[in-house]
Amino acid sequence: MAKVLLIHGINNTYRSAPQLTKLWVPALSGGVGLADAGAAIAESDVACVFFGDLFRAQGRFLGDGIPHLTEDDVTEGPESDLLFDWWSAAAEIDQLVVHPDAHTLGMRSKVKRALLALSGSKFLAGISTGMLVWWLKQVTLYFTDADVRAAVQKRLGDAIGEDTRVIVAHSLGSVAAYEVLCAGNGRQVTDLVTLGSPLGVPNVVFDRLTPRPQVKDGRHRGMWPGVERWVNIVDVDDFVALRSKLATVFGDGVTDVSIDNGLSAHAAERYLSAAETGAAVLAGLRNPE
Repeated sequence: MAKVLLIHGINNTYRSAPQLTKLWVPALSGGVGLADAGAAIAESDVACVFFGDLFRAQGRFLGDGIPHLTEDDVTEGPESDLLFDWWSAAAEIDQLVVHPDAHTLGMRSKVKRALLALSGSKFLAGISTGMLVWWLKQVTLYFTDADVRAAVQKRLGDAIGEDTRVIVAHSLGSVAAYEVLCAGNGRQVTDLVTLGSPLGVPNVVFDRLTPRPQVKDGRHRGMWPGVERWVNIVDVDDFVALRSKLATVFGDGVTDVSIDNGLSAHAAERYLSAAETGAAVLAGLRNPE
């Protein structure tokens, strides 16, 4: 079994594990090389966990494709809450994005304004309204459909072997990785590396985690996932992550690292190819048993 497992996030529905492997393993190898010029990671030591096809099933709300999703498909509740959070975060880091205000004509009007504002962001240039709505639905479906949630976690749990030491999880994949580790599946895993993680997003993500966060010293704190090291790597302009410092809600054991991915702030390959990611993976592989 692989020593390093990579698990993806949203927007991989029409890919496959072999496709991700061809993209991600070289990117991670590059990050390892940047962290230590004398180090290398064998392809056989890395595997990609794929769950995108779970969002491809016939009969789900996604229908026959992204182009048919509009502002009318954004439901009130977790979907609209996450959309408005993304909008606020994007406005803070991109002066071209109009900041939300209290003067709206109602929820549906606010949804439309949010989608228009985000689609005009420099970080989402060329992303359609349908794609944005699709992303919202993938994130919220994980938390609202117990079968999907269990299936995603099973894919990761089944991939963890006796030799697995490091899990590198991007975006929504970091939520699945966290919950699997908290459930005790993968006690041999010593290192968790999260990339562009939404784990700290209040209400929509953080407060819906299993196990539920507990109040400690007057603050809500998430359970520690049982690893020796947790490195959280985030581009400060990655508005999907929203709360960039996970140590504030999961404890000082989290090492928060800030990097710059350029305009593609949330791109998995850019996270994986960073020296900071390579260093975090090497720390896990070099950890004495």
